[in-house]
Amino acid sequence: MSGFVEKPEPIQVPGLVHLHTGKVRELYQNEAGDLVMVASDRISAFDWVLPTEIPDKGRVLTQLSLWWFDQLADLVPNHVLSTELPAGAPADWAGRTLVCKSLQMVPVECVARGYLTGSGLVEYNESRTVCGLALPEGLVDGSELPAPIFTPATKAAVGEHDENVSYEEVARQVGADTAARLRQATLAVYSRGRDIARDRGIILADTKFEFGFDGDSLVLADEVLTADSSRFWPADQWQPGRAQPSYDKQYVRDWLTSAESGWDRKSEQPPPALPQEVVEATRAKYVEAYERLTGMSWS
Repeated sequence: MSGFVEKPEPIQVPGLVHLHTGKVRELYQNEAGDLVMVASDRISAFDWVLPTEIPDKGRVLTQLSLWWFDQLADLVPNHVLSTELPAGAPADWAGRTLVCKSLQMVPVECVARGYLTGSGLVEYNESRTVCGLALPEGLVDGSELPAPIFTPATKAAVGEHDENVSYEEVARQVGADTAARLRQATLAVYSRGRDIARDRGIILADTKFEFGFDGDSLVLADEVLTADSSRFWPADQWQPGRAQPSYDKQYVRDWLTSAESGWDRKSEQPPPALPQEVVEATRAKYVEAYERLTGMSWS
């Protein structure tokens, strides 16, 4: 059992229809038919959405996505129409709200990996493959791959795992032409992001994207290259053969699996609230990633 420890009640705003509560985002539709995405400060770990929020997290994710959309605009169009706050929306939505084009979403998590870790490492250790792609012998946790690879996954409901699938399975589900376009766009965006991050002393180990169609045009949607959707590692601390320090919620994962939390991950009990020091350390990592990538100060 997993999901929300405490599922929030969505805020009702005149002129907006609430469509969905995700792990982090609330999704609405306005009277023009556009989507309104609001990034909360919620944080998830081990398929649970935790009861403790990380202050400013939603704004950091939103502002970083906007910065990346600008860096990627020549590669692929994105879904953002406006950052203007809808009339009647609460003041707290400022900085965390995007008005977006409604797309025909592709039901695939488009994952790009440039380094071996996570679920890719587990599969590699069993079969020397990731999503069915053969990789050379001798790779370890944190190894750079010979070239970035496209390793798609199915999109799971809140509280469930995304499941890695082969490229052939994606082609079967969405068609060969769409699968090829997804792979090309995913690897192009990952490569641009990797190079920009590398110039700023950060390794982009892997990341996931979501795409949708606006007519025949493939459009980048949701968030992009944030610490929630990507593994960012400090380049000066990279050392293959061990777990890498990261700019994400590693503090949260480490505390939840420590004796101090008192939580048994294998039980059906929900995880406990986070202590203040873990909240502050996690917020600091999100902010540091934003500042190092964009070169701008978070205020």
